Amino acid sequence: MSNFSYQYEGLETVIDFVRWGGTLFSKAELYFGHGTDNAFDDAKVLVFHVLNLPQQIPDNYWQARLTLQEREKVKELFQIRIETRKPSAYITGEAWFAGLRFIVNESTLVPRSPIAELIAERFQPWVDADEVTDVLDMCTGSGCIGIASLQAFPNANVDLVDISGDALQVAQQNIEHYGLQGVANTIESDLFSNLAGKKYDLIVSNPPYVDQIEMDALPEEYKQEPSLGLAAGDDGLDLVRKILAQAAAHLKDDGVLIVEVGVSQYFVEQIYAELPLYWFAFDNGGEGVFAIQKSELELFQEFLDEQVI
Repeated sequence: MSNFSYQYEGLETVIDFVRWGGTLFSKAELYFGHGTDNAFDDAKVLVFHVLNLPQQIPDNYWQARLTLQEREKVKELFQIRIETRKPSAYITGEAWFAGLRFIVNESTLVPRSPIAELIAERFQPWVDADEVTDVLDMCTGSGCIGIASLQAFPNANVDLVDISGDALQVAQQNIEHYGLQGVANTIESDLFSNLAGKKYDLIVSNPPYVDQIEMDALPEEYKQEPSLGLAAGDDGLDLVRKILAQAAAHLKDDGVLIVEVGVSQYFVEQIYAELPLYWFAFDNGGEGVFAIQKSELELFQEFLDEQVI
């Protein structure tokens, strides 16, 4: 990629540089899926970051001219994106989820879960949002799902749980960014191992669920993310099996478990065919998220225990 041209003579405005970046990214055959799904939106992320612009701007701002220093900085970020294939969220150090800005780095996945749509709907009809007081975000990473969920639950505290201490440092930064100390709490734990005696109205989890075949075929951008947050054995269900088997013990009587398994939905449906899982349909894209009540988990507890490897 050393002979790739980054000359921008004649380019002046915001729209000029977004268009140019989109063209460069398309030519470089980059892969998208970390908050954007196309080259031009990805270029917009980097240009807007340099200019410190919000996600949405008035139409006339697109014709604003960049200073020479701004142009050079945009070129530098485009070059990093192309030559390292690092997701733009890692370059900027931030990502958006459920309408909120989150700090991210290479210790965390880039937020992109369809669970954001459930948050916007206050997880109805699965819980009475005003009555929810205790939420668990299992495998929290940056803390995005748990922190964003507080938008739905005005009376709740949330525990942000992860096995990665490095990820929890990022989650703590996001807690402090939103002034949620004492409302959102980080706990380092291998799933439920350090949660003895704790019970929740809602457990929501986006655990690692990528199977080995898919891991081997991941584009370079995804390989920049921590494998600890992606890989989950031959069928992608190493952690999901444990979550299903252990969740009932940590749910209140009317509690609900919601888990994202993505493309591993196929394996879940094969192995847990008798389990009364409800699979969500999303208006804004995404798949492989199920819900199940504590009472239903308890009915199948023996079977769930048998599935744990």
